Amino acid sequence: MPELGRRRSRTLLRAAAGSYLASCCLGTGVAAGVVVTGRARWVHHALYVLTATLTGVALVAAASTRRPSGWWLLPTAVPLALVPYAGSRLPRHALVAASAAPFYAAALVADRK
Repeated sequence: MPELGRRRSRTLLRAAAGSYLASCCLGTGVAAGVVVTGRARWVHHALYVLTATLTGVALVAAASTRRPSGWWLLPTAVPLALVPYAGSRLPRHALVAASAAPFYAAALVADRK
């Protein structure tokens, strides 16, 4: 049974990191003018909510299985909490959002060990 918990924790971590990456790619594409969302701005907002939710669930799963990746994922809570208050203008929004990237990467690396 503990193996099932570890697999779920790993899957949730990967899903959270993938959602974060998708949100960053969409935001970068919109900022660069490569992607035009028009009235579909809600897609980026939905990705943010999905990322925050998956990250929270992944944190709980990592803590319950005592995986070290959870400690690396914990600092992502700060930029995820601050990004709605950073406004939508560059560079502040992008810098706050991007500050979570090293911790997602570190959590993924720690999870592989």
